[in-house]
Amino acid sequence: MNARTDTPQPATTTDTAAAAAAEPPATAELPPPAPTSIEPATAPGPAAADAIERGGPDHQQFVDWLRMVAPYIHAFRGKTFVIAFAGELVKSGVLNALVNDVALLHAMGMQIVLVHGSRPQVEEQLALRHVESQFVDGVRITDNAALECAKEAAGELRLDIEAAFSQGLPNTPMAGAQLSVISGNFVTARPVGIVNGTDYQHTGLVRKIDAESVRMSLSHGKVVLLSPLGFSPTGQAFNLSMEDVASATATALKADKLIFITEVPGVPDPVGKLMPEMSLRTAVERLQNNHLPHDVADYLHHLVKALKGGVPRAHLIPYALDGSVLLELFLHDGVGTMLSDTDLESLREATLDDVGGILQLIAPLEADGTLVPRGRHLIERDIANFSVIEHDGVLFGCAALYDYPRENMGEMACLTVSAEAQGTGDGERLLKRIERRARALGLERLFVLTTRTEHWFLKRGFVHANVDDLPEDKRKLYNWQRKSMVLMKKL
Repeated sequence: MNARTDTPQPATTTDTAAAAAAEPPATAELPPPAPTSIEPATAPGPAAADAIERGGPDHQQFVDWLRMVAPYIHAFRGKTFVIAFAGELVKSGVLNALVNDVALLHAMGMQIVLVHGSRPQVEEQLALRHVESQFVDGVRITDNAALECAKEAAGELRLDIEAAFSQGLPNTPMAGAQLSVISGNFVTARPVGIVNGTDYQHTGLVRKIDAESVRMSLSHGKVVLLSPLGFSPTGQAFNLSMEDVASATATALKADKLIFITEVPGVPDPVGKLMPEMSLRTAVERLQNNHLPHDVADYLHHLVKALKGGVPRAHLIPYALDGSVLLELFLHDGVGTMLSDTDLESLREATLDDVGGILQLIAPLEADGTLVPRGRHLIERDIANFSVIEHDGVLFGCAALYDYPRENMGEMACLTVSAEAQGTGDGERLLKRIERRARALGLERLFVLTTRTEHWFLKRGFVHANVDDLPEDKRKLYNWQRKSMVLMKKL
């Protein structure tokens, strides 16, 4: 992009930018920006950290990684996340890893409510007492013996979780964390009762969450921990499901996210492939089709319930993948299934609120000399020319159209796709958007200037042209030192 004189001009000396690899280009004027192949949510190990301290080759990768996740950190600061994890997670021995990740989220300004499950722990307690479990339609019948086992299992789990959050040894992820965990009688419950002739006894459902007390604890910087137990106004205890407690809590708090960390990797599509994203409508249809495994359907049912209750995002991720909660939150495509009450991706015209995101997208290209620096005031002035791709509140691509009505031509400039989103087709979508805008203006041809992504455009219908083929105003501003190729396409 070009620096400007005091005389207002279109962004003409900017060679079209795209984002770096062959599919799609990062900028039409560039090779890939500085390598950013390190996985954003995977912190460097000891060897990499040692290399960073010595200024080794991993130094830049670490910096790139931090910069890559910065938009998510900004977006998530101050947000409320309800994170529920199955008792199987604790049994598998990965509780400490989850606590490390939750502590990191808390340090980044996120308000965390944890809900733990306890099914395998209850089973262990029943086995010790030689009591057989009773289930009907996947729901436990909680008799007196099972209730005592549920209480004991929940108590032990709560102590283990609190102990994990109390760690603070040097050279560990918890060093200096100093987190306080708050538990209490936040959950009011009622009995399931007798259903189709089956008395579920002490099995209950959530009646109410004391959202005000939970919010107060969160506002004081505490992590709130809820167990799958609830109490009636008469003082009777009920055995609840983790999913019910978590979805009810997320709804009562109007949480920004509900995250289930479970034994399943996510929601499969009809052929068994993991679905990374689902709309609320699609999720409801999948449940109605009744073709999902029982455990997946149960989790999905409660996630849908939360979305219908006002929670905008819900996630189903596996505990078997180390760091899955970080990977889900800080990777573009995540690692499980994310449900949304709206379409996650938006291709739209830019507004002044997008200026900061556009500047962040093009900054690496300006820094390595691919683009001529353009100040914030020029982006603000030309913001109506830009289209952007937004995914879950974060910009991943942009492009601008400058029209030359006298020659019925338009220039596509600043086509940029973040390195993280390359290969997803965002560059193609932005190109088509610019073409539609150009046709709507009655333009007959679209041109780009590029030095390094010639083939990407040639594959999409552009052909070589000469500087003399450019509009007169553009020819006057052509930078002969850069010697950009002129590519043109009939609309």
